[in-house]
Amino acid sequence: MANFLLPVLTAIALAAKVNFVRKTHQTAAVQERFLLDLLRVQQDTELGQKYGLREIKTVDQFRDRVPVLPYSSYEPLTEQIFQGEPNVLTADPVVFINLTSGSTGVRKLIPVTKRFQNSLKRANLTSVGFLASALKARNLKFGKLLVTNSVQLVGRTKNGINYGQASVGVLRMGKFLYQQVFANPFETLLPSNSLTRHYVCLLFALRDRSTRGMTANFPMLLLRTCNYLEHYAEDLIQDIDKGTIASWLELEPEVRTQLEKQWSADPKRAHELREIVQSHGRLTPKLAWQDLSFVAAARGGTSDFYFERFPLYFGDTPIFGAVYSSAEATFSIYPDVDTDGSVLAVESGFFEFVPCDQWDAEQPKTLLATEVKVGERYRLLTTNYSGFYRYDIGDVVEVVGFYNTAPLIVFRYRSGGTLSATTEKTTEYHATQVMQSLQQEYGGLLEDFCITLSESITSPCYLINIELLPGKTLENPQVFLESCDRQLCQANASYALKRPSKYVPDPRLRILAPGSFAVLRQRYLEKGIPDSQLKFPHISQDREFLAGLKVEQEIHFPD
Repeated sequence: MANFLLPVLTAIALAAKVNFVRKTHQTAAVQERFLLDLLRVQQDTELGQKYGLREIKTVDQFRDRVPVLPYSSYEPLTEQIFQGEPNVLTADPVVFINLTSGSTGVRKLIPVTKRFQNSLKRANLTSVGFLASALKARNLKFGKLLVTNSVQLVGRTKNGINYGQASVGVLRMGKFLYQQVFANPFETLLPSNSLTRHYVCLLFALRDRSTRGMTANFPMLLLRTCNYLEHYAEDLIQDIDKGTIASWLELEPEVRTQLEKQWSADPKRAHELREIVQSHGRLTPKLAWQDLSFVAAARGGTSDFYFERFPLYFGDTPIFGAVYSSAEATFSIYPDVDTDGSVLAVESGFFEFVPCDQWDAEQPKTLLATEVKVGERYRLLTTNYSGFYRYDIGDVVEVVGFYNTAPLIVFRYRSGGTLSATTEKTTEYHATQVMQSLQQEYGGLLEDFCITLSESITSPCYLINIELLPGKTLENPQVFLESCDRQLCQANASYALKRPSKYVPDPRLRILAPGSFAVLRQRYLEKGIPDSQLKFPHISQDREFLAGLKVEQEIHFPD
């Protein structure tokens, strides 16, 4: 059934892509139509009546009458929804509540309606259409993919509305659609234990020689899946050979029963995999699946740092960004593989762009999608069927071009997420640029990094905290530190201006003990942040962020 439906789904996705491309020729008209249709639907909600949405007839009236708001302004209203009150933000019934991870701030409640969910499905289908076209152009094929996201719910409201992380809602409500492209059964996503879930997902996908792709929210999660594949290769092969599912896994009995009904031995495949391990000394995705055509993960932001390590596991396999989205909205769709620029999702929301000179204004003047300029950075505002209007999510994007009349955008960093010893405002994007360059210069030396500040309040210096990959050593830490400082000057003009006068003191390099970021990851998990949503900040003003981690060596500038 699934083998028959996959080509049908691909054909539907290609049609969605063609329709989307047509709309990018009419960005202004499509955006206006989306907004006015939305206002008609939401005009009699509690918030709709407050802002007089019924009377708004133009885009300019909307921008004049409805204020730009952060999540804190919506929080009392989302709490009303959580308590079961209807018609607060959305006219349509709320069918799910997205709960954000809280890894970069407070946890948020985002109402999901079928109309909102359908806009996300449409964007996902369009991205599959773009991917299928891109692969065909490279003589590669679209096909089944390995996914390891959890589908565990966090809970249910007193009115019976399920809530959990956004990907859980997407996968559960679109189960039939998405399981057509999974290389592993939907039931493999049920285990609550992260290692167990990854193991059984890998187990089923490994048996399928025709697996074509792998996907995860963030590239660091794909690297962890690769580590699991390499570390547990012998156990996985043994299970494939014998038709067993490892007894040591922390697997809920009812889930084990469901999986065992779908599992059987494949000695021939086990023999193939064993020969790969014997020949290469390891098992990687590119070795396990000879026809691997793509990997999909978020691009932009800190992703490039992790992509430096992808060739070790994936060779030259194309990397696809799919959609740039959050729990609150879908922002853009990637038109090709191995590209950072993604096309504004003109049919998934109404978007406004806040230019840099308006970032400090309480009610900033905004630009529309067709008014932005290439090379400029903007804060992104969204209005969509989640019931948020002119919502400031805090993402800073750069416009890198146009796709017909729709802007091509790249996520750079979260606004407010800067590091300053004085006023130099080093962003996560600055830090990632530097560390990506050093990864290239030193041949992929780093497991991860985070730049923090020293204890001094009056004259703090940058602490460049790094963890080396297993088996790697840093031959000349002093040169590494000096190179890092020099490249920070190149990346951030304000940092460069203040360094010679020592307004920004000499940085220090701290080499953390092996496993430090694994400890940090465990801390996040213990706070209740789902592993599929987990992302480390690479700069932090929190001087206690890395507290308790062992520093093996600290290097200073020469006196």
